[in-house]
Amino acid sequence: MNPELRELYQSVIIDHGKNPRHFKEIEGYTHKLEGYNPLCGDRLTLYLKVKDDVIQEIGFTGSGCAISMASSSLMSEAIKGKSVQEAEGLYRRFHNMLTGSKADAGDEESDKLAVLGGVKEFPTRIKCATLAWHTLKHALQKSEQPVTTE
Repeated sequence: MNPELRELYQSVIIDHGKNPRHFKEIEGYTHKLEGYNPLCGDRLTLYLKVKDDVIQEIGFTGSGCAISMASSSLMSEAIKGKSVQEAEGLYRRFHNMLTGSKADAGDEESDKLAVLGGVKEFPTRIKCATLAWHTLKHALQKSEQPVTTE
């Protein structure tokens, strides 16, 4: 990755880490789930309002490292207004991007999430970046058990 692009990606992560979007508890949620990364101490509670199979509203609360907060923020922007199926597809593409699995064809939302792709160079930080996504996956499945990255 060229230095200018790396610097841009880092600034996006810092911005979302310090000023996370959708950082709030929403009222009238249909899905709620907690997630925890014991390795780093990241904790979040994810709130979704799903109607007619569309994620109409999303919010999250909690605390964590900059990567965890940035990933949660970027995820919330990417999936709001998407169908459950589209959100599940984004989860799969994001997870594959960070774990080095076979790459899926990208789309505009996946391309926006590429700023977190550099995390795969730091294996211990992958759990920070994927916590919100694993919580989303389990929340959409109506799981009631808190999600952990262990």
